[in-house]
Amino acid sequence: MIARIWSGESPLWLLLLPLSLLYGLVSGAIRLLYRLGLKQAWRAPVPVVVVGNLTAGGNGKTPVVIWLAEQLQQRGIRPGVVSRGYGGKAAKYPLLLTAETTTAEAGDEPVLIYQRTGAPVAVSPVRSDAVRALLAEHAVQIIITDDGLQHYALARDKEIVVIDGVRRFGNGWWLPAGPMRERSSRLKSVDAVIVNGGEAKTGEIPMHLQPGMAVNLVTGERRPVSHLPALVAMAGIGHPPRFFSTLEQGGARLEKRVPLADHQALSVEQVDALTTPGQTLIMTEKDAVKCRLFAKDNWWYLPVDAELSGEQPEHLLQELLALVK
Repeated sequence: MIARIWSGESPLWLLLLPLSLLYGLVSGAIRLLYRLGLKQAWRAPVPVVVVGNLTAGGNGKTPVVIWLAEQLQQRGIRPGVVSRGYGGKAAKYPLLLTAETTTAEAGDEPVLIYQRTGAPVAVSPVRSDAVRALLAEHAVQIIITDDGLQHYALARDKEIVVIDGVRRFGNGWWLPAGPMRERSSRLKSVDAVIVNGGEAKTGEIPMHLQPGMAVNLVTGERRPVSHLPALVAMAGIGHPPRFFSTLEQGGARLEKRVPLADHQALSVEQVDALTTPGQTLIMTEKDAVKCRLFAKDNWWYLPVDAELSGEQPEHLLQELLALVK
């Protein structure tokens, strides 16, 4: 229903317009206060790069954060990552991730980023506290924030926006009548726009998510997803149909699709009940980090990597390197 409202297919969005106008007024006022200097943003002693979006729901920010961190590491730069830690609840903030940190404490995306990149990661609802915690313990040279475009209390040196190239901006209205956190005109003031799937427009950086081999959660064995029998697919991400489509494009034959809420907490009973004897469960890597502690032999996940096209990605990386050097 939400997808139909936000796309404009359902006229119910008209009923929500008063709330959207209020949302737009408040969010615009907050940004104006920072622009006028009436509220002060905290500036870190190292460069800060924000990877965010203009819309609610999954757009592919986390794969871009992983791509940025890995690209910088390959060039000899030490990045750190901060996140709000949505979906987790730590006993104390800020929380510096370790190999023992659970998704219940930090949220699924920070744990995924930590496991994939090995970069220092800190979470806190107050992102400046997370940055301070990183700098106190690690000699990071640049900070990447996973989300936080609208968190103006943290000053930033570069802003990168990730767009879902298929859904883009729906009906264009602020939440809750539409998907927008900020209107599309905000793109004029950011440093780079990355478009995940669909057709990139002039000046935008095309990106697609390249799936790898399916990985068994228990043994680490890798297989082509097309070789897995009797597949049940589950996805607790912002837009589950994208994952199901990726599987089918890779030759998977799905017997059942199970869309879950983004960042949804998972239990062994809940996940185990999705399959019957003889079936195989395939999930996203973001779901896999929540299931590792109680994984079963027939559970697999599909890792994906962001692949950015053209000359612009290298230009962007050179701009980030210039901030550090």
